[in-house]
Amino acid sequence: MTTVLTTQDVARLVQRVGLPDLLRRLVDYLEADYLRWAEFDKTPRVAAHSPDGVIELMPIADASLYSFKYVNGHPRNYRFGLPTVMAFGVLADVDTGAPVLLSELTLTTAMRTAATSVMVAKRLARPDSRVMALIGNGAQSEFQALAFHHLLGIRELRLYDIDAAATAKLARHLGSTPGLTLTVCASTAEAVKGADIVTTVTADKTNATIITPDMIEPGMHINGVGGDCPGKTELHRGVMEMARVICEFEPQSRIEGDMQQMPADFPVTEFWRVLAGQAAGRESSSQVTVFDSVGFALEDFSALRLLRDMSQQLGLGSPLDLIPQMADPKDLFGELQLSAQLQAA
Repeated sequence: MTTVLTTQDVARLVQRVGLPDLLRRLVDYLEADYLRWAEFDKTPRVAAHSPDGVIELMPIADASLYSFKYVNGHPRNYRFGLPTVMAFGVLADVDTGAPVLLSELTLTTAMRTAATSVMVAKRLARPDSRVMALIGNGAQSEFQALAFHHLLGIRELRLYDIDAAATAKLARHLGSTPGLTLTVCASTAEAVKGADIVTTVTADKTNATIITPDMIEPGMHINGVGGDCPGKTELHRGVMEMARVICEFEPQSRIEGDMQQMPADFPVTEFWRVLAGQAAGRESSSQVTVFDSVGFALEDFSALRLLRDMSQQLGLGSPLDLIPQMADPKDLFGELQLSAQLQAA
């Protein structure tokens, strides 16, 4: 049997353990898997692009488990009452190929993206960082905000979005969060001024320059989340040139991240090397750092592992006859006949 986790199951899971604790557990699972980097069969995601968006498959495997995520990115989906990002994923047993978990990943992707941002910021942002600018206040913004508040000690959020309604939504959701001050700003430049960390999580599929070199102050950490496919950027190339740049999986990031606008020999460091102590993270308090985050399949693998473990502990999820259960595994046609007979009865 395959266990199915719906959006309601994941929401119940979060309610049972609390979002801060779930994010902490996600960071733990992410770090454990990133430290096993060499054990994974890795590949850039496979993308099908259209004028209004992209649909992607993100596969990865180690010696025991295989996972993939189906995910889209359609910034104009609001016109149809649909989320910009929708996703589901599968976790399968490598020895047999049997799918053990089929899960929603729309909510979970937002949580694993926020957890990944914090995991990297722990090594790149200054330890005394307390103010974060959050540029783009859409679907993922609350998750980023709460992850940085609860796990990294951010006390003030400086908010800006070209859509004032998005900022109002974010302020409504987070306005009563203890120990967190929200400051609504009139421009990106105003939000960024004086910030220790700048998180960009915009949706438009365009080569944008949301953060420009004149906005950068010594010691800033830029958490670039929104640039995640060819033709979609958020950072001026001058910002990249003045910073130490960390990415997830270089072959993918050079195609999809803000790195796509840089020459092939532009120096970058994969994060697993920083985590393993093979490369430096932040090298000085005045250094500007950039996490060119595009999202990588390993992060979904970690999230699916956590969902599997926690759903078993909490008794969540439902069994699904996704794969035939046959008395004779070689008699597939007989299973078809039996299923037809049962439906007719």
